[in-house]
Amino acid sequence: MNVRAHMISLQNLTKRFGSQTAVDALSFEIPAGQIVGFLGPNGAGKSTTLKMLTGMIEPSSGTATICGFDLCRDSLEVKRHVGFVPESGAVFESLTGLEYLEMIAALYGIPADPARARIRQFIAFFDLSFETLTDKLLGAYSKGMRRKVVITAGLLHNPPVVCFDEPLDGLDANAAVGFKALIQTLAREGKTIVYSSHILDVVERVCDRVIIIDKGKLLLDGKPDELVATHNSGTLERLFTQLTGGTELERRAEDFAKTFRS
Repeated sequence: MNVRAHMISLQNLTKRFGSQTAVDALSFEIPAGQIVGFLGPNGAGKSTTLKMLTGMIEPSSGTATICGFDLCRDSLEVKRHVGFVPESGAVFESLTGLEYLEMIAALYGIPADPARARIRQFIAFFDLSFETLTDKLLGAYSKGMRRKVVITAGLLHNPPVVCFDEPLDGLDANAAVGFKALIQTLAREGKTIVYSSHILDVVERVCDRVIIIDKGKLLLDGKPDELVATHNSGTLERLFTQLTGGTELERRAEDFAKTFRS
């Protein structure tokens, strides 16, 4: 394990919903400056884990710390030190983009002038005009524009730990390239990035490490190239399908296609 300080530490973190175990005794540590691809099929427990790490839901058992703060005992400090970009991209649709971002800044105690300066920097990076932020309600934004606003909101308070859940969803090709460069820059500055995505070729290119879970349990943890080489898979995508039953889906697709050929 890298000798750098652990920004995220999980010890047997578990979440149950009634009789169902969504996250099952996960344990791992992530140091500062690392981009970690957090992977798994639908229902594997990825989003539930991220919601626990960002203080949105409480674990059923186990412990976790973010920047040294306990997830349960120091929940407010955890929220101050984490940025979260959820898969839903939900926003207050009756606000303009600027009103929404200024509200987020106020919640984190960022003074108005520095907040406005940061907002201008982000919208320039994402190629949004200031007029768009002020003249249109978020309900009228395209999916990609909302995603840019939500990413800005997650980074506005300059958190040392950032969790992204399907961040490229809705972004056009240029914005996606810019986003990938952004998270690599943030990691070089020492931020810890947890990147959950189903776009595995992107994960393979930008992540220093991947953690693969299924049915709430840890399956693999390591550098993408080393894991692919060890399992003789060729690509991370192929390794993922081998581990999580995707090869069976490929067989079903072939059987389904045969019905048309016959």
